[in-house]
Amino acid sequence: MQKLAGQYPRYGYRRIRIFLRRAGLSLSIGRTWRLWTKAGLQVPRKRPRRRVASQRDQVQRAPAANHVWAYDFVFDTCANSQQLKCLTVIDEHTREALAIDVAGSICSERVVDVRSRLISERGAPKFLRSDNGPEFVSARLLHLAADEGLQMALSQPGKPWQNGSDESIDGKFRDECLSMMEYFRNRREACVVIEQWRRHYNAVRPHSALGYLTPSQLDESLSGKDHEVTSLK
Repeated sequence: MQKLAGQYPRYGYRRIRIFLRRAGLSLSIGRTWRLWTKAGLQVPRKRPRRRVASQRDQVQRAPAANHVWAYDFVFDTCANSQQLKCLTVIDEHTREALAIDVAGSICSERVVDVRSRLISERGAPKFLRSDNGPEFVSARLLHLAADEGLQMALSQPGKPWQNGSDESIDGKFRDECLSMMEYFRNRREACVVIEQWRRHYNAVRPHSALGYLTPSQLDESLSGKDHEVTSLK
């Protein structure tokens, strides 16, 4: 437990328990908590953010995989002063990080390229959710979305919680990847480390919102159910 807590310092005892179970050590939640506290382990506290969303502001979530993709930007700086602009794209239902594109600057043309690549690999979603940033509402991007039959679900200005799923991964990305590194020496190193974290996020990291499954495990489960339904038909 101490080794895992050292390896994943931002994970609490519930998520560490999943890793122990994968290693063949099955512990109840109560015993895990007792051992956790006895070892003096704890997640460093973060300053709580004020919740301002009211009931009428709640946004309907994606009912199925590949139904809604959400995207946003996260910013950072390398040790050599190179700027990092990271485009995060997720599937709202499976919470899978479909892409984290890293560059010095990302314009609407690059957003289109990333989106087109993902569509060619996975098929098109029904909705694209984003804020009203210029990279997401350019005329060309909106025209292409209309041509492809994609509907835009834009967050209202000043209400980032309406893109809550992507805001959530952005927070974990910053907390567990960007903030855990003292620095990236350059942008090339940042691209490699960030891609490693994205794969870890999808295939290794347990997600409490998914019943402590990984996005990859949930996707496999959903694919298996679809196959069973097809076989019955």
